Amino acid sequence: MKRIGFLSFGHWGPGEGSRTRTARDALLQGIELAVAAEELGVDGAFFRVHHFARQQASPFPLLAAVAARTSRIEMGTGVIDMRYENPLYMAEEAAATDLISGGRLQLGISRGSPEPARDGAAAFGHVPADGETAADMARRHTAVFRRAISGAGMAEAEPRYAGGGSGLLPVQPHSPGLGERIWWGAGSRATAVWTAEQGMNLMSSTLLTEDTGVPFDQLQAEQISMFRQAWADAGHQHQPRVSVSRSVLPIVDDEDRRFFGLSALREKRDQVGVIDGLVARFGRSYVGAPDAIAADLAADAAVQAADTLLLTVPNQLGVDFNAKLLGTVVRHIAPAIGWAPAARP
Repeated sequence: MKRIGFLSFGHWGPGEGSRTRTARDALLQGIELAVAAEELGVDGAFFRVHHFARQQASPFPLLAAVAARTSRIEMGTGVIDMRYENPLYMAEEAAATDLISGGRLQLGISRGSPEPARDGAAAFGHVPADGETAADMARRHTAVFRRAISGAGMAEAEPRYAGGGSGLLPVQPHSPGLGERIWWGAGSRATAVWTAEQGMNLMSSTLLTEDTGVPFDQLQAEQISMFRQAWADAGHQHQPRVSVSRSVLPIVDDEDRRFFGLSALREKRDQVGVIDGLVARFGRSYVGAPDAIAADLAADAAVQAADTLLLTVPNQLGVDFNAKLLGTVVRHIAPAIGWAPAARP
């Protein structure tokens, strides 16, 4: 395990006990938690993106603010729904954010997930072409976005305003190297193989949209193995990265026990359900004493196969609580799965 980051779902609302009551709270606390995580030696600050919900919806202002307040930590998404995106505008925003960060941006993208809006992408002006599915449209947007961030020409020059030049103009700004830091959120083994063939890094969450009857970590480890084999077969020149997400909630004091004591009793195994009409397997949560969690994660086949672990944090409990949680992980859990803090310059 080379890197550990946190993944915030960015929830906000006035519910009982919430310390993140408004959208402003969620944004400012996301920045402050990234700053605190960097001080602890955590490697990444990632944010989930959802539209038409009380969560983070437009991640680039948040990521740019994190970039400006930090110097080492990676910042990224898990994941941006590409059905909604204008690929060229997204390429401009991504490049600008990456330049502010000094090349620390790690963008997780995907075809999207179930959402509150019935057809939210259409409300944004994005409708599949004839014969396309919404997933096809997301992949088409992705291909255009990736061409744009590569520096390829995207629009015909107007000689009167381009200094007499002709040909195709690239979007600006351009951030070299960003193209190797794009991740695809893959929910199945087949999608992981496609991700490798496309030359994107693999981001695998606590949900797989298939179930073969084996434990979640073993199915996810098989997904990672197939991704790496497909990457090798494709002959890409750079090394891929693989992340997995886990819900890790150590109990070290009465406050933790009050929030998570019941979860420790009931969330000890995978769950199987249906999502988008497909049988899906959901990974278990890791709740309890730090030494017990450390032993369980050390035995988790997918955690051992990945190079990056993203810890989903209960963001509505506020910055101080989540900084305490991350500190416990860094000191008492992460070393057991082979992680050590990066050397500081």
